[in-house]
Amino acid sequence: MKRTKLTLFILILILISTYIALPQKISFNFNFFDKQIKKEINVPQIDFYFFGRHINPRFKLKKGLDIQGGMQVILQADMSKIAVENREDALTSAKEIISKRVDMYGINEPRIHSAKQGDQYRLIIELPGISDQKQALQLVGQTAKLEFKLQSSDLVEQATLSAAILNNFISTGLTGQHLNKASLQFDQQTGTPVVALEFNQEGRDKFATITKENQGEVLAIFIDDFPIAMPVINTPILDGRAIMTGDFTVEKAENLAIQLNAGALPIPIEVLEQRAIGASLGEMSVAQSVRAGLIGLGLVAIFMILYYGLQGVVASIVLAIYAILTIALYKVLGVTLTLPGIAGLLLSIGMAVDSNILIFERIKEELRVDKPFAKAVELGFGKAWDSIKDANLATIMTALVLINPLDFSFLNTSGLVRGFGITLLIGVGIGLFTGVVISRNLLRMTLPLFKKVYEKDKK
Repeated sequence: MKRTKLTLFILILILISTYIALPQKISFNFNFFDKQIKKEINVPQIDFYFFGRHINPRFKLKKGLDIQGGMQVILQADMSKIAVENREDALTSAKEIISKRVDMYGINEPRIHSAKQGDQYRLIIELPGISDQKQALQLVGQTAKLEFKLQSSDLVEQATLSAAILNNFISTGLTGQHLNKASLQFDQQTGTPVVALEFNQEGRDKFATITKENQGEVLAIFIDDFPIAMPVINTPILDGRAIMTGDFTVEKAENLAIQLNAGALPIPIEVLEQRAIGASLGEMSVAQSVRAGLIGLGLVAIFMILYYGLQGVVASIVLAIYAILTIALYKVLGVTLTLPGIAGLLLSIGMAVDSNILIFERIKEELRVDKPFAKAVELGFGKAWDSIKDANLATIMTALVLINPLDFSFLNTSGLVRGFGITLLIGVGIGLFTGVVISRNLLRMTLPLFKKVYEKDKK
């Protein structure tokens, strides 16, 4: 009963993954007797509805900068005027502000990484689809600008943030230069998250005047001319220490504090390097990589069939399932595919068959000592598991080092290397599942056929 349920689960998983992995259009372009034939086939779209809401299960494969084309900009932050203990926060703040700018601009799949080498602090920014150099530098090359602006109470009642209302904010002269620090704290009575603001001497005086003269009005906080918070002045604050309350979660309050610190600690930014990457090179490389992948799959399948016979056929089917599951998972998880990522995928194709080779060799050893075929299959899988586990665990640890999920400064921080590590990690994980679970299930299903072939060869 359990095996039947597992088989049904695998079958459903393969069908769903196949539909997700298929492109929206399948193009054919080949020569037939000196005649070029081009054909496009639209893959049918299946609509799903959940509680009346339309669900589109057709995911798109996301392309990285080196495939789609765009701009890469490397910025160096001048930390000479920032205290050593605040430099990490300042770099994180700058990264958050640039991320916000890029997101507001609508760039698809940007990648922004911070890097530290000695006393140098850098931001590496990848902007797919951006080809205008000036546009890219205007987007990421400016220091964050924090301002406090007043909005009259009658405008608040309109409860909209239209352009007309935003234009009616009044500058107070209170800026990020007057803010010493913003931090996440918790209300002593309710325990809810709040954001605490601390102003310097000049800022304290300005803030005291503003809060005394404008009680009950909104003192909006702008970064890069966009409002990020609109607190109301409840009471005059004379000591330069303010508390912002609201419907905050810990994450929201922490993010707001980071944004405020970005304006409070402006970092002069210098462009170290910028380069444009053309999409044509990426398209050619992808075509070559797909061709190499298909050739690799074919060669591995041929080897397995020639060397292991019927078991090799099963391994080849499993390898095809592996490819389908991998592409489907890339789409569902939103993995951004880069050229190093494709290299990781191609490497994992060869590794995906390792499990089958170990298992088949163990089955051979059991058959040599005259174990029944069904028993030899079960023992082969059981005894090969330790070797499979150890080999794949070593590769998983290597992939995690390349990905560096905790952003350790002494490890890799390159997005391209991380892309390789991510695709390698996914490939190893799916390879384990297909090589052990699916392969074992297929062998059990075709056991009568294997027994006939084995008994015939034995005679």
